[in-house]
Amino acid sequence: MTSAQQAMDLRKRTGTGIVDCKQALEEAGGDAEKAIEILKKKGAAKAAKKSSERTATEGVIATYLHHNKKLASIVEVACETDFVARNEEFVAFANDVAMQVAAMNPEYVSPDQIPADIVEKQKQLFLADMGEDKKPEEIKVKIIEGKLNKWYSEICLVKQEFFKNEDVTMEQLMLELSAKMGEKIVITRFHRMELSK
Repeated sequence: MTSAQQAMDLRKRTGTGIVDCKQALEEAGGDAEKAIEILKKKGAAKAAKKSSERTATEGVIATYLHHNKKLASIVEVACETDFVARNEEFVAFANDVAMQVAAMNPEYVSPDQIPADIVEKQKQLFLADMGEDKKPEEIKVKIIEGKLNKWYSEICLVKQEFFKNEDVTMEQLMLELSAKMGEKIVITRFHRMELSK
């Protein structure tokens, strides 16, 4: 049985509603750290659901200019309200996204932005790499799916590992912030410039 005080402490630490805190504590057997992990997972799931239901028409444009003045990036990160757009944590995230673009040089924001013919061409290349492999067709499909996911993690901004912390992807960071802010947050576009050699 979790105490009201435990739930209040957890609420202060996470900013999550008291009912959700109580449920997470009960699920975690009273362990606050486990409860925080449970809340993070639930928050990310809620954020993913919100992102498909709401529109983000506010936001910020963030820039990054490398100290050598030869590399720069500009990104647009959208949210639902001007209140969140002015939030320090949201602005810091947008700045991190701009740095990520400069450092990791993605080609697309997300897999759904890649033209279908380019994805198909990449599938064919992976298939050709397998050559005369005698594996069953369903195994080949899974192998190609795995190779595509790895390819997405290289060329799609949201699928990339965060350059400051390789344990999380940009998408996970975005969903965590979305859950914390209580509204849809999405990276909408970016541009990267590097001085020609």
